[in-house]
Amino acid sequence: MTRTRGAAVLLSAVLALSACGGSAEPGGDGGGAASGTKTFSVALTEPDHLTPGNTSSSYSITVLQSVFDTLVYIDGTGKLQMRAAESVTSDDQKIWTIKLRPGQKFHNGEAVTAESFADAWNAAAYGPNAWTNNYYFANIEGYDALNPEAPDGSEEAPKPATDKMTGLKVVDPTTLEVTLTEPFSQFPITLAYTGFAPMPKAAFENPEAYDAEPIGNGPFMLDGPWAHNQRIKVKKFDGYAGPRPAKSAGVDFKIYASRETAYTDLRAGNVDLLQTIPPASAPEARQLLGDRFVATASGTMDYLGLPLFDKRFASPDLRKAISMAIDRQGIVQAVFNGAFKPMSSLVAPLVPGYREGACGEACVYDPAKAKALYTQSGGFTGTLNLYFSNSDPSYEQWMTAVANQLKDNLGITDIQFRKIPAADYLSTLREHKQDGPFRNNWVMDYPSPQNYLESMWGEGNRMGWENKEFLDLIDQANAAPTMEASVPLYQKAEDIALAEMPMIPLWNWQEQAGYSDKISGVAIDAYQPNLDLITVK
Repeated sequence: MTRTRGAAVLLSAVLALSACGGSAEPGGDGGGAASGTKTFSVALTEPDHLTPGNTSSSYSITVLQSVFDTLVYIDGTGKLQMRAAESVTSDDQKIWTIKLRPGQKFHNGEAVTAESFADAWNAAAYGPNAWTNNYYFANIEGYDALNPEAPDGSEEAPKPATDKMTGLKVVDPTTLEVTLTEPFSQFPITLAYTGFAPMPKAAFENPEAYDAEPIGNGPFMLDGPWAHNQRIKVKKFDGYAGPRPAKSAGVDFKIYASRETAYTDLRAGNVDLLQTIPPASAPEARQLLGDRFVATASGTMDYLGLPLFDKRFASPDLRKAISMAIDRQGIVQAVFNGAFKPMSSLVAPLVPGYREGACGEACVYDPAKAKALYTQSGGFTGTLNLYFSNSDPSYEQWMTAVANQLKDNLGITDIQFRKIPAADYLSTLREHKQDGPFRNNWVMDYPSPQNYLESMWGEGNRMGWENKEFLDLIDQANAAPTMEASVPLYQKAEDIALAEMPMIPLWNWQEQAGYSDKISGVAIDAYQPNLDLITVK
């Protein structure tokens, strides 16, 4: 879920998904460009993992986008372009043929082949590995065999009889054939996500060491192992033969406990790029940095998830009452300095199929109606625990505002905060250890309603919500011949999720970045920070 920035995406930009080739990337010349001799620094929050198939953290992905070349990428206008692939094509949208650019190498000199992608995807899909991005491969034939269900009466699933999906066929060193369970017109655009990056054979010899010092195929390579809670250093990969050679000697990702501290360092000249300036500091940053302040629209969304596996949250009326008791605009103004946009849709405005006001009155602040609906639902008993991570002070600030509004508007007085270390937060949600409302955030991987709806409301979601009609609509939309044909079906699925409200939409981020006068060529867009384009003065 990459940290996203950029202008609105036109629907037509993502219709031609089975592109036969790609235009050259900005600043790319296939290798050989002068890369400079100096490094620059980027502020970062501590990632959870650096193995592509085992992280959905935007902090991890910021690093991985510099270290790995995925098969395709999405340019600043939302169009699909080729990167490690020469083409991604299909006659029936079920069997896809991926042709790789020849001559690509991993940082250890190993050749990048079709098998490199097949190995990485199989590892991510193999259930016992319990990698974060496992579900991204669920539509490839043979996935179920790698993820057998526990038999009745048992909590433990049996060991898979195989560790390879039948839907992956290595035709030759530069050709991978992928067979899906159903036609899926959006398959090529999903390949832009870092979870689909390749891995070398060396990665599987010592997975723990690889996670600390991943070997990729991108313009930068690790310069020593990850120093947890301190820094991650990468340097230009001299053997890179892809379309986006690095224009600097390297990047020093400096890890900060908070954005406020990082912003202080940006002001002092101790860090060169901060991609998430605290909203409260945005007015000052805009004046201080001038044209080095970059404000853009975003695909990032914040939600309040509700644990439906806790019977106290079983009533949709209760969940809607909580939604209507939250003053989104007031919180956005107070906590985010008015920079974010209150939302009544489950997808971001730059996504095809976005509808302003899709949620209706359930997302409109109305304390009187909220209290009436709360009473009608039977109310809430016990302690209301609010869950969020400790990675950013603004999380506690807006949770405090939510807590006060639930007290004032619904009469819930016993509210406690459960602040979880950032490195443990996502696993807490995935394992359903939360017994109260929780901060849920989605950073768009690619501009499709499917990326939001299926990933966050589909099978195995963090709320424990189940709805067959919703899942059937998602399947129908996924199998539609074009994005244009899929949109109405995704919208019907969104309507069901909004009606049952297992997760409450709050606001859409508007990204605010800033950089020092030591660097140039900064070209942050909606899908990637483009660190390879940055030069050091």
